[in-house]
Amino acid sequence: MDTNQQGGEMNWFLEVLRKYAVFSGRARRMEYWMFYLFSFIFTIVFGIIDAVVGSFNPETGMGLFGGIYLLAIIIPSIAVLVRRLHDTNRSGWWLLIGLIPIVGAITLLVFSVLDGTPGTNQYGGNPKVAPVLPPT
Repeated sequence: MDTNQQGGEMNWFLEVLRKYAVFSGRARRMEYWMFYLFSFIFTIVFGIIDAVVGSFNPETGMGLFGGIYLLAIIIPSIAVLVRRLHDTNRSGWWLLIGLIPIVGAITLLVFSVLDGTPGTNQYGGNPKVAPVLPPT
């Protein structure tokens, strides 16, 4: 059984935070999507907290706590997307396609839902088969 499944889905989120700025290796779909699910939930919770304490700014669409949270997860968000692209045997530079309005976002969405490359690719071993050890 996968170690991330033994402790629940929250471990997928925590695993991404543990790999805060790791841009090498591969990330499974489950790791990627669970991270974004929990990030979405935390963003809503911080938005509610900001509204309750009065720090929400309607002009910017966020408050103090939500802003701090989004700043804290920007690097892990980029890193897990790069590792997800690596799992589909694409360079992390593909994330720049997201700068193209609409088409870029759709392309990254498609890449993120595709199954990873079976076996080993140029970015490492298949994370579904065995735990990926950090490079030495």
